[in-house]
Amino acid sequence: MKKTMTMTKTKTKTKKVKVVKVKDFDSMTVSQVMEKEVQSVRLRTKGDVIASLMIEGFGAVPVVENGRKLAGIVSEHDLLAAVDDGHHLGTVLAKDIMTSNPYSVRPETTLGTLVHVLRASDLVRVPVVDEKDKLIGIIARRDVLRTYLATGGKRQE
Repeated sequence: MKKTMTMTKTKTKTKKVKVVKVKDFDSMTVSQVMEKEVQSVRLRTKGDVIASLMIEGFGAVPVVENGRKLAGIVSEHDLLAAVDDGHHLGTVLAKDIMTSNPYSVRPETTLGTLVHVLRASDLVRVPVVDEKDKLIGIIARRDVLRTYLATGGKRQE
């Protein structure tokens, strides 16, 4: 009796891991670590749409206008404040609840500097913009911590 084996292909999700050779954690730059594929919304995006994005894992969503220029950011806190104030998220617009002119960083900012900023400001995530304030990425505390662990915690002397 002849046995036959059938092989099936299974799809597996793999997360891209950024491998960067560096001297130390402090001298790495935001551009080496930031998430480049950023979910963003427009000024007239409704609150319920923004909330749906957050349920998928984004704790704050940048708001852009005219060619991805950063206009603001909507956080979970902003959405909860709108609900607490009696607004229905299906009628509230991003421009009405966003934090205007949010803190942002440039891609050449070092992680050592970013750690100080995150700690002093109590921010969880920060949009990354180019010289024209165009949104090009976002960086979160967890990205920084992941990189710290990946470098073995080697700090500048």
